[in-house]
Amino acid sequence: MEKKIELLKKIINDSSYTVMLGGSGMMKEGGYQGLKSPEQAYETEKKYGLSPEDIFTTVFYNNRTEQFFDFYRTEILGNIPQVTESAYVAARMEAAGKLQCIIDSNVYDLPQRGGCKHVISLHGSIYHNQCPHCGREYPMEYIRDSEKIPRCENCGRVIRPGVSLYGEMLDSSIMSEATRQVEQAEVLMLMGTSMESEVFSKYVRYFEGKKLVIIHKDEHFMDEKADLVILDEPKNILPRLGF
Repeated sequence: MEKKIELLKKIINDSSYTVMLGGSGMMKEGGYQGLKSPEQAYETEKKYGLSPEDIFTTVFYNNRTEQFFDFYRTEILGNIPQVTESAYVAARMEAAGKLQCIIDSNVYDLPQRGGCKHVISLHGSIYHNQCPHCGREYPMEYIRDSEKIPRCENCGRVIRPGVSLYGEMLDSSIMSEATRQVEQAEVLMLMGTSMESEVFSKYVRYFEGKKLVIIHKDEHFMDEKADLVILDEPKNILPRLGF
């Protein structure tokens, strides 16, 4: 392991442009398994009589709004993961000029809460919500503390959570910027995710840099394509880099 840590230090120090991809493993190490985990899916079916893929959708938001927000408050806002050392180390790497961008697949602003500045949140954020009619913005607490359906104080319309729901197209400008960052990267670090991730595989294919690094506790057959693989949680590895 020590040899791998030393190699990782060298890869990062030699790089002029490093980009991190933060996957669901970053959320899991903070204490939340996510909607798609087997345990969560089972509990959701048991509690609501429907799967997360049925509830966490635009159709459900539009047609069964009160039930949608009951689910959203309980399962999404009620399970906010803790910021781990991974995010704090990433922020120190960024401040030292050794990390240029984080592309995050989670909706809990983990890198930002750890102090990172240059973050692309692919699926939005629970902390930035908006009225779809007048554009007024609302914090996470407004939805969390509302009774039944949170409505805009200006126009009375239902507030739209600032996260992507299942089946929705991602913002094309965000996708383009994420692609540009991966193309520009000299080193690409996959944190808590794999090359075949449902979210990140489409971006990894644009990487033409020097070194591909994976830090993830789950082994994957595609790992052999990486230059360095460390099978552990990022929170156990990044603090050993000395930032």
